Parts: sequence; structure tokens; C-alpha cells
Amino acid sequence: MTRSRADEAEALFRGGFSCSQAVLAVFAKDFGLDRDIAMKIAQGFGGGISHTDNICGAVSGAVMVIGLRYGRTKAEDLAAKERTYAAVRKFLQQFKERNNGEPGCTRLLGYNLSDPVQFAAAKEQKVVQERCPVFVRDAVELVEKLV
Repeated sequence: MTRSRADEAEALFRGGFSCSQAVLAVFAKDFGLDRDIAMKIAQGFGGGISHTDNICGAVSGAVMVIGLRYGRTKAEDLAAKERTYAAVRKFLQQFKERNNGEPGCTRLLGYNLSDPVQFAAAKEQKVVQERCPVFVRDAVELVEKLV
């Protein structure tokens, strides 16, 4: 039986990769992007952009995929820019609807990963292992519909 992209992304995440890596990696080959390069590109976006209390890495990975699909390569291609922005806005709205609010790690997890005490508490409570696979799956499923 073939695994879905969401299953594959969840397995990558549970295997030790960041949420951003898991999301970007499962789409990489569709855009001619080497999976290892995709993993390197996405690495710093995991954990709310490197545990700095910013946007969820699964969301960042999804935005990268949308950029690969719709992004512009010529400055004058304003239509591609607008398509990209529109798709990202749609993705963010749908992600927020699925996850009750803003797509920041602190909001999603209930812990600020940039605070060492809260980060340790989140690890102790296994919050990342419990909640982040859902965000990874949601990001992949939503992006599949958009691209």
C-alpha cells in the first residue's frame, strides 16, 4: 500500500526531522528539487524558526512549497507574485481554521519555545511529539489541494 504524502511527512517528522523539513521534503521531487537540498533549505524554519517564537515550521514548509509552485523568477512577473501571495493567504486561512487561531508555535503549542523553561516543559510534556504531527499533516493536506 502506498503511503500518502501526509503519512510520509509525519513519518519524517517522527523520525527526527523538523516539521518544515518534513513538509518541504515530500513535495521536493515534484519541483525537481533534490530531497537533501530541500532538507537543508528547510532546516532553520523548524521549531518556530529555530525556536525564536515565530511561525510554525509546518506552515513555513508549506509556504516554500507554494512558492515553488507559483513563485516568480522574473521581477516583472507580477501575476506570479500575486498568485503566490493569494495561495499563501488561502493556505494560512485554512490552516488557522483547522487549528483554532494564529500559526505561531507558541499559540499552537501553548509553550514559547524561545524560553528555555517553557521549552523544557514542552519537552517534558511531550507536546511537540503529540501536537506537531497534526500540524505537519494539516500543512501537507492543505498544500496538496492548493498546488
